[in-house]
Amino acid sequence: MSHGFLVHGDEDHVGIAVRDLTPGEVVSGMYLTSHQPITITVVDKIPLGHKVALVNLNPGDKLVEYHEVVGQVTQPIRSGEHVHIHNLKSVRWGA
Repeated sequence: MSHGFLVHGDEDHVGIAVRDLTPGEVVSGMYLTSHQPITITVVDKIPLGHKVALVNLNPGDKLVEYHEVVGQVTQPIRSGEHVHIHNLKSVRWGA
């Protein structure tokens, strides 16, 4: 089975696209820690290497990736949407 995205940790809110993803596409992914499959419907065009939301998130929510909080949500995000600087603020530098 060919995956469209991979998820680093079972608690992560996003997966990383391993190819370009197309709106409307039903795409499968896999959690790297547990090897469990997950399927989502893509909402936005998501380029290779970018984040795709696995769950719905609200402004102020903390976003988990790589098993840790990496950002704070600034705009509503639906499962299948592109997660990037337009809807996420990094917490890397204490922002």
